Amino acid sequence: MVRRAALFLMLCVPIAAAEAAAQTVASPPQGQAAPATGRLRVYLECDCFSTYLREEVDWVDFVRQPQDADVHVLSSSSGTGGGGRELVLRFIGLGRFDGITHELRVVSLTGDTEIVRRAAVLRTMTIGMLHFMARTGLPAGLDVNVRTEETREQEAPVRDPWNLWVFRLSANGSIEAEESNREKSWRVNFSGDRVTEQWKISFGVSVDQEEETFDLDEDDPFEIRQREREFDFFLARSLGPHWSFGVDGEVSSSTFGNTRFSAGMAPALEYSVFPYRDYATREFIIQYEIGVEHVKYREITLFDKLEETLWRHELSARLDQRQSWGSLQAGVEWSQYLHDLSKNRIEVDGEISVRVTRGLSFDVEGSASRIRDQLSLPRRNATPTEVLLRLRELRSGYELRFSVGISYSFGSIFNNVVNPRFGR
Repeated sequence: MVRRAALFLMLCVPIAAAEAAAQTVASPPQGQAAPATGRLRVYLECDCFSTYLREEVDWVDFVRQPQDADVHVLSSSSGTGGGGRELVLRFIGLGRFDGITHELRVVSLTGDTEIVRRAAVLRTMTIGMLHFMARTGLPAGLDVNVRTEETREQEAPVRDPWNLWVFRLSANGSIEAEESNREKSWRVNFSGDRVTEQWKISFGVSVDQEEETFDLDEDDPFEIRQREREFDFFLARSLGPHWSFGVDGEVSSSTFGNTRFSAGMAPALEYSVFPYRDYATREFIIQYEIGVEHVKYREITLFDKLEETLWRHELSARLDQRQSWGSLQAGVEWSQYLHDLSKNRIEVDGEISVRVTRGLSFDVEGSASRIRDQLSLPRRNATPTEVLLRLRELRSGYELRFSVGISYSFGSIFNNVVNPRFGR
């Protein structure tokens, strides 16, 4: 059934849908119209079909810098229990709307096409922007249609024959060939997940193989093969808004890692400094796990082992922030084998993006690892062929990566027009 709602009724929808309005702006005195302050200016910083939105929404001005905006839109996404995605849109008021913030959510299903997903984002963005426009005056001629469906008062609960389980199966293969070199590879994956408010269960199986042949001057061609096999599982239980308990395990083999067979399991405890419900804008997670692993190696290792059982523990922390000034991600992870405390590893990584001023942004990204736990390295030295073709793991005491960047943009503040010609 389709109903044309009065405009003031429609404006209640975005206000009610906004789950976290931080503050409210005082309404004008009764009988007095809200002051007209021009078109709403919106800055999009989201994975939300921004080109499509700029084509479809012609009653606001999209701008190129947050300093020129009335509303700054951020987004984050995560998987749902049904195999779809939940997109969280955070609307941050600036200038005349300073202090007004709210979030809306868009949930898509596994089989939804891009057309369906972007239409849902458009509806949600419209509601979010009307929430701000309703406070200062609406553009002349704005017309809104509300479409609803009849619902039965006594609707029977939907029966799920899969009991919330979602399974995925994928396979791919490739062949590349030239006169002196041929490469074949294939991969098969199967996984399953079940997610509820209290439980998270997942498992996965993967088989990966690569073969490469080189026709050299010699009579016989030179062939190499790499194989990876893995089965992993994970089980987690919610213990409240800040705590969770989990168990993960793995069975694997790897030619690259000199592992004929490896099986391990580790329980873990996790603490979220901020409530889990705030994951869209901020996360600070601390996790500790301790477990056991039994390994059979393909070749004798540096420590004269062909088989061993290892106890290992790990402590990690991760911070993730997305705000109007930019974004920050940082993490640290420390692990250690309990039979020999000198066998350990510490890894630190971080990424920060900051808007310094109008049009100017600064980005830094880096990671560093101190490695003292390569127990599976073969005792014999790697051949030149193994080194050049990366057929086996090599000994290393550390790993470093660092990058820095700066960008500056200037010119028109508006970003409304979309011209798709020549795909540029």
